[in-house]
Order: sequence, then structure tokens, then C-alpha cells
Amino acid sequence: MRLKMDTGEKYFKCDICSKTFPRKSALKMHCKLHTGVKDFKCDVCSKTFARKDQLKIHVKVHAEEKDYKCEVCFKTFALSFRLKRHYKSHTGEKNYKCDMCAMMFSEKVGLKKHLKIHTGEKDYKCDICSKTFSENSSLKLHLKRHAGERNHKCDVCSKAFVDSSNLKAHYKTHTGEKNYECNVCFKAFARSRDLKQHYNIHTRENEYKCDVCFKIFSQEANLQQHRKIHTGAERYKCDICSKTFLVKGTLTMHYIIHTGEKKHKCDICSKSFLLNSHLKRHYKTHSAMRKREYICNICPKSYLSNSNLKRHYNMHTREKNYKCNICFNSFTNGSNLKEHQKRHTGEKNYKCDICFKTFAQKRDLKQHLKRHTGEKEHKCDSCSKTFVTNAELKRHYAIHTRKELKCDICLKTYIHLSYLEKHYKKHTGGNN
Repeated sequence: MRLKMDTGEKYFKCDICSKTFPRKSALKMHCKLHTGVKDFKCDVCSKTFARKDQLKIHVKVHAEEKDYKCEVCFKTFALSFRLKRHYKSHTGEKNYKCDMCAMMFSEKVGLKKHLKIHTGEKDYKCDICSKTFSENSSLKLHLKRHAGERNHKCDVCSKAFVDSSNLKAHYKTHTGEKNYECNVCFKAFARSRDLKQHYNIHTRENEYKCDVCFKIFSQEANLQQHRKIHTGAERYKCDICSKTFLVKGTLTMHYIIHTGEKKHKCDICSKSFLLNSHLKRHYKTHSAMRKREYICNICPKSYLSNSNLKRHYNMHTREKNYKCNICFNSFTNGSNLKEHQKRHTGEKNYKCDICFKTFAQKRDLKQHLKRHTGEKEHKCDSCSKTFVTNAELKRHYAIHTRKELKCDICLKTYIHLSYLEKHYKKHTGGNN
């Protein structure tokens, strides 16, 4: 629509959103945003754009040249606006606030995306499985999962990912980098989505409840996975041993037990492992060989750092300087206090990638993963039976070492005193 301003200057108005432009060509270009027409295609990755200038900017992403350098950390960028956005990670500048949950964002676009979490707006639908998404980019990424496309490979552990952002986030597991901090409890995360998921603990928003057993989940995907337990959904069967699994990923990991393939190799001693998690745990045996300079003058134990030695001293002195502000229970060190506080918050940040079960402590997750892989490292010296955990092995040793405990009423025998005491209640009717 062509109109005339009071000044006599002509301008062109969009019939859909009423935005005005000084030139007809600019209006035509703008209208493509409403029609969805994208005539300009990238020859490298086939991504399409509504405007030619957008394509020109995009092409720089593929170019080797990165002319814009951060003066703080010296990281380089192909585009100037990405450098500006990066600077905010150093300054911590966040000017855009969500009116619903008070979460802060460094950019307006980040706030807009976040608001869709509150509104539940999901306009983009997958034609294959009907799953809906709030962003078109999320849908495109999801479609790659159907296609099995994983072109982004980690050069450290060879793990492959659907897109580059997941690969970048994965690299942080190797570097230990955690740039996303919760402004409520100051816990740090490697990925922004982990921080968003963590916020649900504080806000209690977006909780997904099972309508059968009323178990609550922080993610809809976890709830859907859980429902398979009740519905008896199709199971994935191992064609070697006929064992079945609810999750395809569990079956894939299970196959490793049969093939015995050890892809993960230690670059220090050349020892190979079935899983990358096993290799990571093995690396700690090498770090443990470093000279332990800090020796306890009470017991022979030694440590790699002075801070660890100081923490150890508390075991001897029994000083409990770390107090819980909810139940006033005291602890010898800060890490034990943090683990304890998770009981009050219900926080479980360690998630199994196979069955999505969550854990409060990392060691519990590691132990749980062994049940998927069938790994049993703890072996009985007497009968060669193997166990997942050392605690299970210790319990088993009682069969070989402990004397049998006999009930003086019915003469039935038990290995553990706790079992015998439980048995006595059958005779006494549950009274002590």
C-alpha cells in the first residue's frame, strides 16, 4: 500500500503488520518474512534465507577467516555481532528480565524464546512423530535425529552429535568449563539448557506428573519414557541373548557386552575399554600416580593438594563447621553439606542418558550405569563370583567368613544379624 506522509514524503506500508518503508523494494523484501519465501540458498549447508544480505552474513560462518577477536580471552569470530554477544559473557550484562520468573537474559531474543516456556507456545510440528516445538531451529535439529544424521564429531573421544552446539557443549565435559550460573543458588552448569532445567527446582514450574503413579518429572521426555513402564510399550530385544529393553539406547549399549569391542583407548598406557566412562575412570589411576606431597601427620594418608589434606584433617578433629540452614545438621566439609542439602531441595542433577533416571550424587549415577553395561569389577577371591559394587561384594563375603546365626525357636540359620532379628518378629508378632 502506497501512502503519503504529512511532510509530503511517500512511504510504503505492509498490509499485514503495518510496518512502513521508504522504498517499494524494501517492502517486497519485508513481505517475505510473512510468506516464508526464502530464495537465497547457502551452497555449503543448504540453509535458505529471505534476503541476500542475510546469506552474505551467513557465508562468513563457513569461511576460515575470523577477523573479530575478543580482547579478554582472544577468542575469534567471523561476525562482529557475535563478538559483541560474546563480550557479555565476560561482563555478565543481562538487561532483559522475565516478568514471570525473574530470570535474566543478555539479549531480547533470548527472553522471547524463554517466554514460550511460560505460554506453552509450540507452533512447529514434526511430520514424522507429531512432536511440537517452540522454535523452528529445534524442529530442524529434531528431524536430524530421525534421519540418524550425526556429522559433528568430538576429536577427543570420537563421540558424534547432531549439531555443532551439542558438540561445543560436549567439549566442556573435557575442559570442565561451566559458564551458566544459577542466580538463586549459584550452582554452575556447562549448558544453558541444564541451567533452565535446574531452575524448575526453585520455581517448581513445568512439572510433569505421571497420572498412574503420580511420580513427578522436570522434563516431558522423561515422563514419556517413564510411562512405558505402565503401558507395556514395545520393547527392544537383543537378537543374541533375547534380553529386552524399554529404551533403544540401552540395547545399543548392551550389545557392547556381546561384541567385546573396546573402542576407547588410553593414550598413556594403551589400555582399551568398552565405554568412554570406563576410560575416564581409568585416567584417574594415572593422576593418582603423581607424587602426593601433602602427608597427614596423624595417619599415613597423603594427598595431591593442600586443600584436600585440610579437608582430611577434619576427619581426625571431627570439626563440623558446615551447618545446614534448614535442619541445622553439621558436616566436616562443604561438599558433604551440599550433598545433604539436595535432600531438602529434591535436586537430582545427574541423569542417566539411557533410562533417564536421575540421581543426587555423581557416584550413584556411575554405579547405576554399570547395571546397564553389565560391568562387574568386584570379584570374590573365594568363589570368583562378581558384583557391580564393592558393598555387594562385602555383603557376599559373609557367606564365606561369618558364622551362621541360629534362631533358638525354629533353628533356622542366617548370615546377617539383621536378617535374624527380622525373622524373630515372625515369632513375636512384630513386637521387639
